Amino acid sequence: MEKCLKIDREDNVIVALEDINAGTAVDVSDDKDVKKSNPIVAVNDIPAGHKMAITDIPSGSSVIKYGEPIGRARTDIRAGEHVHVHNLATRLDETVSYSYEPVLQRKVSVPGGLADTFKGFRRAFGAGIRNEIWIIPTVGCVNNIATGIARLAEPFVKGSVDTVVAFPHPYGCSQMGDDQENTRQILADLIRHPNAGGVLVLGLGCENSNIDVLKPYIGEYDQNRIRFLVSQQCEDELAEGLSIVKELIETASKDVRTDIPVSELIVGLKCGGSDGFSGITANPLVGSFSDYLISKQGTTILTEVPEMFGAETLLMNRCKDEELFEKTVKLINDFKDYFKSHGQTVYENPSPGNKAGGISTLEDKSLGCTQKSGTTPVCGVLAYGQRVSEKGLNLLSAPGNDLVAATALAASGAQLVLFTTGRGTPFASPVPTVKISSNTGLFERKANWIDFNAGELLESADRETLAARLYEYVIRVAGGEYVSAERAGYHDMAIFKQGVTL
Repeated sequence: MEKCLKIDREDNVIVALEDINAGTAVDVSDDKDVKKSNPIVAVNDIPAGHKMAITDIPSGSSVIKYGEPIGRARTDIRAGEHVHVHNLATRLDETVSYSYEPVLQRKVSVPGGLADTFKGFRRAFGAGIRNEIWIIPTVGCVNNIATGIARLAEPFVKGSVDTVVAFPHPYGCSQMGDDQENTRQILADLIRHPNAGGVLVLGLGCENSNIDVLKPYIGEYDQNRIRFLVSQQCEDELAEGLSIVKELIETASKDVRTDIPVSELIVGLKCGGSDGFSGITANPLVGSFSDYLISKQGTTILTEVPEMFGAETLLMNRCKDEELFEKTVKLINDFKDYFKSHGQTVYENPSPGNKAGGISTLEDKSLGCTQKSGTTPVCGVLAYGQRVSEKGLNLLSAPGNDLVAATALAASGAQLVLFTTGRGTPFASPVPTVKISSNTGLFERKANWIDFNAGELLESADRETLAARLYEYVIRVAGGEYVSAERAGYHDMAIFKQGVTL
C-alpha cells in the first residue's frame, strides 16, 4: 500500500495512508498511473488520515484538498509539515452570495449484472423491506408503557413478522408552533412507514399531540394495520396494548415477500464519526452506489445540512433547474439562520473525534461528506418531515446529529440508511442502518458494529467492483438480511427539537 494519497492534481496537501515518521521521504505522484520521483521529507510525524503539505504554502493562502480550498494557512507552512488545526483555519463566512452555474453532468458508468429487483413487501404506503410491528408513543409520558408492551409481545412473534419495536421519544407535549408541528409530522411519517406491517399508536390522552389531533396528519389508513390506544381511557393499558399487538402480529404474519423493482428503493445517505479516510473511501463508495441505484430509477436522500457548508455550491450547481437551485440556497441559508438565532457560529465544526481522525475544518469535512451524493443531478429538495416524491438524488433539511438525521431520512421515506464512519458507532435508526467503515482497522476491530468495509479501497480493490458489491449487499438487506444493529436488537428514534419547552 502507498504511504500517501494525492486526491486531486490541484491539491497542495496529501493524505497519509499510514503513520509517517518525521524525516521519512515520501514519494508524491501527480497521477496514480504515472509514477514520478518527487520525494518530500516529512518535517513532523504525520498520523494516518492526516494531511502533509507538498509545497510551501504562504500564510493566508488556500490549502487545497479534493481540488477545492479547505481553509487558509494561519502561518507559513513548509513542504513536509503536518497540516491540521494548529496551522489551518476555515475560510467560511456566515454571509455568502450564490449564483446558479450549472455544470454539465457526465454519463455515469454502471457495471452490468446489477440486480433489478429486491424481495420486499407490498404495502399501502409503498414498498417495505421489513415486516415489523411498531409501537409509536404520541408523547414521552407513555414511553415505558410502549417498551413494556413490546417486551411482552415478543414471544408472540410468528410467521414473516421480524420483531416488535417501541420507539420512545421525549416530545409530543409542552411544545409550541413549528416545533410541535414537526413532532406531529415525524410521528405521522413513521406511522405510515412501509417497513411496519402493523402499528400501535399509543397515546396518554391529555397531550398536545394526542391521537385525535394526530389522525389528520396520518390521513387514510388500513384499520387492520394501524390501531390506537389512549392510556387514560382504559383500565389496564399493558393488557389492552398487548391484545392489540397480538392482533397486528396475526395480520402481518401472513405477509410474504415479492419481487419489487429497485426503482421503488429509497436509500438515505449519512455519515458520522468521520476520519481522514472517509472522504477517500467510504463516502465516494456510497456516491458510486447512489449513481448505480439512480441509474435504475431508484432514489437516494442526502441530509445533514451543516455538513454541506463549504461544499454547498457543488450541490447547487448540480440542481437540474434554477427552481431547485433556489430551494437549495434556502435550505443552506435557513440552517445558517437557525445557528445564528441561537448565537452560534455556522462553522463551529468538526467534532473532537473528526479532528483526531485528521479532519481540520468544516470545508475539509463537508467536501468529504458530500462525496456520498455521487455525480447525478439534484432532483428534489425536502423540508424536515417532508416525504420524498421525486426519484433521483434528493437533499433533506436535517441537522448533522446521527440519530436525528437518520430518523429524518426514515420519516422522508427511506427504507434503509447507508451510514459511513471512520471512528465507529453502534447506533441504529427506525430502519436498517448499514455501517460502512472507511478503514479496514475499524472493520476488523468492531465487527459487531460494521457491516461493510470500504477500507479495501486503500489496499487493492477498485471502486467500481467494490461499489457493485455494496449494491448487491444492499439488495440482500432489502430482501431481509439483518445488519449488525438489528442482530444486536438496536432500534433508535430521535426528533429534531427546535423550539422552547413549556
